[in-house]
Amino acid sequence: MTADGKAAEVHDHFGSAPFFTVYDTEGDTIEVIANDNAHHQHGTCLPTNILSECKIDAVLCRGMGLRAVNKLNEANVRVYKADGAAVSDVIAAFKEHRLQQLTADNACDQHKCH
Repeated sequence: MTADGKAAEVHDHFGSAPFFTVYDTEGDTIEVIANDNAHHQHGTCLPTNILSECKIDAVLCRGMGLRAVNKLNEANVRVYKADGAAVSDVIAAFKEHRLQQLTADNACDQHKCH
């Protein structure tokens, strides 16, 4: 999830990110997809609808609500908390297994809403 269409900076919250940056670990390629549902009421985003065609197995983000974490987990997608602002730094941390997995216990902890 990124703030701009250039895959440069990670957005603060998953559902309201204007773009999703999809990184293919095998091909070392990046694709940027517009989030047509970025302007939604809190708790009503449907991330699996947007990302279902990408065949992802992990999402790296700075913040995500419980409902989105659960929806992604139901689709066998793990969610990790991205430490850092640059997409390249977050990808490097993921490759080095340095990211914390988001769960029902720590989802959306920056908002203290769960």
